[in-house]
Amino acid sequence: MALLDWLLHGTIPVPGGALGAREVIGNLFGLASAILGMKRFVWAWPVGLVGNLLLFTVFATGEFSGAVEEPLWGQAGRQVFFAAVSVYGWWRWSQARNAGGASDGGAIAPRWATSSERVQLVVLGIVGYAAAYALLLRIGSWGPSTEAWILAGSMLATYGMARGWVEFWLVWVLVDVVGVTTLVNAGFYPTAGMYLFYAVFVVIGFVIWWRDSTTVVEVTDEPDQPDHKETITV
Repeated sequence: MALLDWLLHGTIPVPGGALGAREVIGNLFGLASAILGMKRFVWAWPVGLVGNLLLFTVFATGEFSGAVEEPLWGQAGRQVFFAAVSVYGWWRWSQARNAGGASDGGAIAPRWATSSERVQLVVLGIVGYAAAYALLLRIGSWGPSTEAWILAGSMLATYGMARGWVEFWLVWVLVDVVGVTTLVNAGFYPTAGMYLFYAVFVVIGFVIWWRDSTTVVEVTDEPDQPDHKETITV
């Protein structure tokens, strides 16, 4: 119980103050999920779910910030979406792995989105931003214009990761650019720092997936057709 109480209400001392344990640990789970996703391991999704839960409780209450009075509903809402899409991504990557996985041992084979899929991303981004902005403005979030993009962009990036599209890394770059500024202004310094740290992994992940998209294919587990490529779509 002492550990649970520390997780819910504890802080981690740092020079000049303290950081909320939930915010720090939630971001560490998020980082672990990003690294596992870079390697295309199915465990990226359940690990990310734990981080989503912890960070939702931080942003929905505004606790540990000290700089804003209103909850950051855009940041909290993206954790809910992450959780929902993580279930989808977990299922989809598990299905792909069970069907044979990728030729290098990953759950899926990364690929560039088709022209129609890129149009789909753009349309979803515009509609998602408009809907998120209207909702956040209505409920009184701290920064609806920037949080709407963080929410909509996060939706696109997570969905793109579930589909195995290389472009999802580029969407994360755009989310990070806006997210760092927003979180610093709102006083969520640990998460802002993690966004900057994520940016390094985003660039690395983009390069790795780009490289792998030219060499890795999806395979079946049929021994008579070791080079057969199977595309699994939902």
